[in-house]
Amino acid sequence: MLARHDLSVVKYLSTRIAVMYLGELVELAGKDAIFDNPMHPYTQALMSAIPKPDPEAARDRIILTGDIPNPANPPKGCKFHTRCKDCMERCKTEIPVQREMAPGHTVVCHLYE
Repeated sequence: MLARHDLSVVKYLSTRIAVMYLGELVELAGKDAIFDNPMHPYTQALMSAIPKPDPEAARDRIILTGDIPNPANPPKGCKFHTRCKDCMERCKTEIPVQREMAPGHTVVCHLYE
Protein backbone atom coordinates (compact mmCIF):
# COMPACT_ATOMS: atom_id res chain seq x y z
CA MET A 1 0.00 0.00 0.00
CA LEU A 2 1.26 3.44 -0.93
CA ALA A 3 0.03 6.51 0.96
CA ARG A 4 0.71 9.70 -0.96
CA HIS A 5 -0.73 13.15 -1.43
CA ASP A 6 0.98 14.03 -4.73
CA LEU A 7 -1.60 12.72 -7.18
CA SER A 8 0.75 13.06 -10.15
CA VAL A 9 3.03 10.49 -8.48
CA VAL A 10 0.12 8.31 -7.34
CA LYS A 11 -1.10 7.99 -10.93
CA TYR A 12 2.18 6.43 -12.02
CA LEU A 13 2.85 4.23 -9.00
CA SER A 14 -0.59 2.78 -8.31
CA THR A 15 -3.09 0.49 -9.96
CA ARG A 16 -5.94 1.16 -7.48
CA ILE A 17 -6.57 4.31 -5.49
CA ALA A 18 -8.46 4.80 -2.24
CA VAL A 19 -9.48 8.39 -1.51
CA MET A 20 -10.03 9.18 2.15
CA TYR A 21 -11.45 12.17 4.00
CA LEU A 22 -11.00 12.52 7.77
CA GLY A 23 -9.90 8.89 7.95
CA GLU A 24 -12.92 7.51 6.08
CA LEU A 25 -12.97 5.97 2.62
CA VAL A 26 -14.96 8.10 0.17
CA GLU A 27 -13.98 6.51 -3.17
CA LEU A 28 -12.12 3.42 -4.34
CA ALA A 29 -11.32 2.47 -7.92
CA GLY A 30 -8.63 1.65 -10.43
CA LYS A 31 -6.37 4.58 -11.19
CA ASP A 32 -7.87 5.19 -14.63
CA ALA A 33 -11.41 5.32 -13.22
CA ILE A 34 -10.39 7.75 -10.47
CA PHE A 35 -8.56 10.07 -12.86
CA ASP A 36 -11.07 9.81 -15.73
CA ASN A 37 -14.31 9.78 -13.71
CA PRO A 38 -13.94 10.99 -10.13
CA MET A 39 -17.36 10.66 -8.52
CA HIS A 40 -17.15 11.86 -4.92
CA PRO A 41 -17.14 15.68 -4.60
CA TYR A 42 -13.92 15.50 -2.55
CA THR A 43 -12.20 13.37 -5.21
CA GLN A 44 -13.37 15.82 -7.87
CA ALA A 45 -11.83 18.71 -5.93
CA LEU A 46 -8.56 16.81 -5.49
CA MET A 47 -8.37 16.03 -9.20
CA SER A 48 -9.06 19.65 -10.11
CA ALA A 49 -6.01 20.71 -8.06
CA ILE A 50 -3.51 18.67 -10.09
CA PRO A 51 -1.21 21.12 -11.90
CA LYS A 52 -1.42 21.11 -15.69
CA PRO A 53 1.83 21.01 -17.69
CA ASP A 54 0.62 23.93 -19.82
CA PRO A 55 0.25 27.10 -17.70
CA GLU A 56 -1.97 28.60 -20.40
CA ALA A 57 -4.44 25.70 -20.30
CA ALA A 58 -7.87 26.46 -18.88
CA ARG A 59 -8.58 24.86 -15.51
CA ASP A 60 -11.87 24.16 -13.80
CA ARG A 61 -10.46 24.26 -10.29
CA ILE A 62 -12.88 23.37 -7.50
CA ILE A 63 -12.09 25.47 -4.44
CA LEU A 64 -13.43 23.91 -1.26
CA THR A 65 -15.13 26.33 1.09
CA GLY A 66 -16.84 25.85 4.42
CA ASP A 67 -15.57 24.74 7.77
CA ILE A 68 -12.84 22.12 8.05
CA PRO A 69 -14.13 19.69 10.69
CA ASN A 70 -12.18 18.72 13.76
CA PRO A 71 -11.04 15.11 13.15
CA ALA A 72 -11.37 14.39 16.88
CA ASN A 73 -15.00 15.52 16.79
CA PRO A 74 -16.26 15.00 13.22
CA PRO A 75 -19.71 16.20 12.19
CA LYS A 76 -22.72 13.89 12.13
CA GLY A 77 -23.77 12.36 8.84
CA CYS A 78 -21.31 12.62 5.97
CA LYS A 79 -18.01 13.96 7.30
CA PHE A 80 -17.53 16.00 4.11
CA HIS A 81 -20.88 17.80 4.23
CA THR A 82 -19.46 20.99 5.79
CA ARG A 83 -17.35 21.57 2.66
CA CYS A 84 -19.47 19.92 -0.05
CA LYS A 85 -20.98 22.02 -2.85
CA ASP A 86 -23.64 19.33 -3.36
CA CYS A 87 -24.66 18.96 0.29
CA MET A 88 -28.28 17.93 0.89
CA GLU A 89 -30.14 17.97 4.20
CA ARG A 90 -29.75 14.21 4.63
CA CYS A 91 -25.97 14.57 4.34
CA LYS A 92 -26.02 16.43 7.66
CA THR A 93 -27.61 13.56 9.58
CA GLU A 94 -27.23 10.27 7.65
CA ILE A 95 -23.96 8.47 7.06
CA PRO A 96 -23.79 7.43 3.38
CA VAL A 97 -23.04 3.82 2.50
CA GLN A 98 -20.47 2.50 0.06
CA ARG A 99 -22.00 1.74 -3.34
CA GLU A 100 -20.47 0.06 -6.36
CA MET A 101 -21.05 2.36 -9.33
CA ALA A 102 -19.10 0.26 -11.83
CA PRO A 103 -17.12 -2.96 -11.42
CA GLY A 104 -14.44 -2.17 -8.86
CA HIS A 105 -15.46 1.51 -8.51
CA THR A 106 -17.15 2.36 -5.23
CA VAL A 107 -18.22 5.71 -3.80
CA VAL A 108 -19.57 6.71 -0.39
CA CYS A 109 -21.98 9.55 -1.17
CA HIS A 110 -25.74 10.22 -1.02
CA LEU A 111 -25.60 11.71 -4.54
CA TYR A 112 -25.42 8.19 -6.00
CA GLU A 113 -28.39 6.56 -4.29
